[in-house]
Amino acid sequence: MCTTKTHDVKATVKQILALEKVGCEIIRVTVPFPKDAEALSAIKEKIHIPLVADIHFDYRMAIAAMKNGADKIRINPGNIGKKEWVTEVIETAKKYKCAIRIGVNAGSLEKDLWAKYGRPEPAALVESAVRWIEFFEQHKFQDLVIALKSSNVSEMIESYERIAEKCDYPLHLGVTEAGTFVTGSVKSAIGMGVLLHKGIGDTIRVSLSEDPLEEIKVAKEILKSLHLYEKERTIIACPTCGRVEVDLIKLAHQVEEKTAYIKRPIKIAVMGCVVNGPGESREADYGIAAGRGCGIIYKKGVMVKTVEEKKLLKELLAIIDADYPTTA
Repeated sequence: MCTTKTHDVKATVKQILALEKVGCEIIRVTVPFPKDAEALSAIKEKIHIPLVADIHFDYRMAIAAMKNGADKIRINPGNIGKKEWVTEVIETAKKYKCAIRIGVNAGSLEKDLWAKYGRPEPAALVESAVRWIEFFEQHKFQDLVIALKSSNVSEMIESYERIAEKCDYPLHLGVTEAGTFVTGSVKSAIGMGVLLHKGIGDTIRVSLSEDPLEEIKVAKEILKSLHLYEKERTIIACPTCGRVEVDLIKLAHQVEEKTAYIKRPIKIAVMGCVVNGPGESREADYGIAAGRGCGIIYKKGVMVKTVEEKKLLKELLAIIDADYPTTA
């Protein structure tokens, strides 16, 4: 999701294009004011991925966003207010062929459900989602995506497991208010990883108190770890230990940085000792098994050459570049 003021078209487009470059495939922007809705058409002209408008409280902003070209809107119907206002949103979505994400959030649960359950527990979130799904279906609208977000990872998982049993709509996964980089990445990886491993979830958003570019990087690694994203290379590397006799941490970071351009699902291993190094390197498409100031370079399971530490990076990159040229 963009962190810019949406009405600042130049800044918003700049951020979206940067996010596209690192792999973002759907972008969401906030639309709290009319000037933000009016900016959507100009933004859409300059980007290459679907544009989602995030709406809270004011149904008129949802209508304005759709009129200005939003591909999807995200609303929490419970904080829109009157049901007739939600109905107006539905009818506008039909007219403009716009999808709607019903975003149930633990932080903004309807008052009657809060009173019934005492807190935003999974049963309450699911009841809210089902209530609104039925409302939309009664109004002959089914172009829906469902999200039930919580900052509590265990409850987030349970909420999605429950809703997956009750409906066949696409599910958008996320641990909301996850936190800063390390905390938020761990929470997101656990919450979404568990669900994705079970086949639950269609789109994801990693929510971090960081530059949104970091959100995309973490999201891709979550998907790559489950073989659900095969559009770029994967790096595996030693955690390091007392057996390592080369500067493995520096080498791993250099390999990661220098091969970021590769948009193919290859695996590169950067290993630092004789215990697991040879085996992991042989299993990778390209690999280094280093030790005692030098290292063996592998390609497709075959030992290619042994080189001294200071030449490892250059020699590995030369071999990779022969197959995946940086100038291609």
